[in-house]
Amino acid sequence: MIAVAHGSRDPRSAATMAAVVAEIAAARPDLDVRLAFLDLSAPSVEQVVDAVAAQGHTHVVVAPLLLGSAFHARSDLPALLDAARAGHPQLRITQAEVLGPDPRLVEALRDRVLESAPEAVSRHSDHVRFADLAGPGAAAQSLDAARQLDTAQDPRTARRPDAARQLGNPRSLGTARRLGVAVAAVGSSSAAANARSADVARRLALLTGWHTEICFATTEPSVTEAISRLRARGAGDVLVAPWFLAPGLLTDRLAALAPDLVHANVIGPHAALTGIVWDRYDAAATTLALSA
Repeated sequence: MIAVAHGSRDPRSAATMAAVVAEIAAARPDLDVRLAFLDLSAPSVEQVVDAVAAQGHTHVVVAPLLLGSAFHARSDLPALLDAARAGHPQLRITQAEVLGPDPRLVEALRDRVLESAPEAVSRHSDHVRFADLAGPGAAAQSLDAARQLDTAQDPRTARRPDAARQLGNPRSLGTARRLGVAVAAVGSSSAAANARSADVARRLALLTGWHTEICFATTEPSVTEAISRLRARGAGDVLVAPWFLAPGLLTDRLAALAPDLVHANVIGPHAALTGIVWDRYDAAATTLALSA
């Protein structure tokens, strides 16, 4: 497996992704797992493919460590892999699916919030850890129910009390002053991509009962706008939850815009992330075997 991360000028990003890939590799020590970067960090995808081919490998699955299927996943990486195939015709290369807004990643985002501000969370304990309160499998069930809601409606529809009742969350109604979470993503020039990011905030709300709003580091709405909306909705405490795998210049920008708030850690190494990457690998490896 070649796990491909975005890359950054910030050394914290590469270090975090190295830790992520170390955890991924530890889950299956019988397989050769390498880390590569699309840009700004080393080693590059080309360098790692060259090394894998030189060592005699004949099959490789490239797993994008990307949260969304935007330009990097749809254009940059496929172009790099096409060039690699031309340069190494003996090497069969299959690109796995991106991580996407997998329900397990939304759970990981929840975990980072719980870790970052336990006192704030405890002040709104009627609204936390719905999945734990409701029993095993509740997180996946709640997110499956979220998919059935009409996405053409206003996103806040999913946070109305009647929607919460339909999801079987007996403790999600309680007091009005819930925890408020500004889910902060990169942002894109694509409205569709931003809508998919906004769905992450909606799913976090369905999972936990917290008030959530989406915001972006590079476009609107900004983190300050999201904070204002959360306070207007009656959030008792507000914090920022980065929808990022690793820290970098953009997470620093978000912190500078809201210096008085708690900022949860990025997702980073997490059992959920490891499981998703291997699921993507297995699906791609099956496709590779069937096409042989």
